[in-house]
Amino acid sequence: MSETMRVAAVQAEPVWFDLAATTEKTVSMIEEAAAAGVELLAFPETWLPGYPIFLWSHPVPEQLASIDRYHRNSPRIDGPELARIREAAARRKVSVVLGFSERDQGSLYMSQAIISADGTILLHRRKLKPTHAERTLFGESDGSGLQVVDTPFGRMGALNCWEHIQPLVKFALYAQHEQVHVAGWPCFGIFQEHPSLGAEACLAVTRTYAIEGSAFVLASCQMISEEGAQQFLVNGSPSPIIDGGGGYARIFGPDGGPLGDPLPTDQEGFIVADIDLGAIAMAKTFADPVGHYSRPDVFGFTVDRRPRHVAVLTGEGSAFSGALDPEAAAPPEPMLA
Repeated sequence: MSETMRVAAVQAEPVWFDLAATTEKTVSMIEEAAAAGVELLAFPETWLPGYPIFLWSHPVPEQLASIDRYHRNSPRIDGPELARIREAAARRKVSVVLGFSERDQGSLYMSQAIISADGTILLHRRKLKPTHAERTLFGESDGSGLQVVDTPFGRMGALNCWEHIQPLVKFALYAQHEQVHVAGWPCFGIFQEHPSLGAEACLAVTRTYAIEGSAFVLASCQMISEEGAQQFLVNGSPSPIIDGGGGYARIFGPDGGPLGDPLPTDQEGFIVADIDLGAIAMAKTFADPVGHYSRPDVFGFTVDRRPRHVAVLTGEGSAFSGALDPEAAAPPEPMLA
């Protein structure tokens, strides 16, 4: 396992609700990152096909046309768009963490995929609980995606947006000794006047994640231009919740210190940093919440990571192949506390 690597957090605007064009842009950014020596590239929440700002900016009856378009432009995990991105990652030998609106039959999920430098999907997860208005469009996940996976660059995990303010969700990854974490965020160019929804608060909880977990954290985010704001018109003008720009990508070290040079909030690109996993040991010397700084004799914590299915169909000719594992009925193993 390499102790050092070059990582990058994306700050960019999707081609709003255009799956083909945003896939093309994704491949181009992988190419650009590879040319800069980047080994791990992190994309924002629902990068494909862009975060559905209309959920927050339009009354439900006015959302219907946008919802239809959004469904049609959301990729499948086994679809050609993901395949093309995986091929680009393998061709340029870049690991990619991709946020996307996943279409699974008639439902959508706020998903992330950790893709290795050979194109293999190491982890496919869905946001455990969509936030507020997101629940009108997206389904929620079971606990099977709360995993940290081994990579050539250490133990890696990912969460979306406000999963970073849910203490138990975070602790589930801390307990697996996560070393590199990707925090996928939407565009911070909306709701800037709301204290808990704005960039300052969201970056604070992201930095807290780095300190609590003693992990390197890549915070990737979308941004929105004046042209992009035309996708969200209210009475002929861009929605009043849109402030424009909104790019606040960051990289934090395991001591919470910022790494790399931030971009202007209206500039596309990615923040690059060279990280050394050896710095994690020093951070954990001060506080390791799942090691010397824990109290399992006082607190108990269990995470049920068994996959859940709406039906278990048996017998020949079944069109459903997702039966539970034989061990699924067993009680879950308690995790570190």
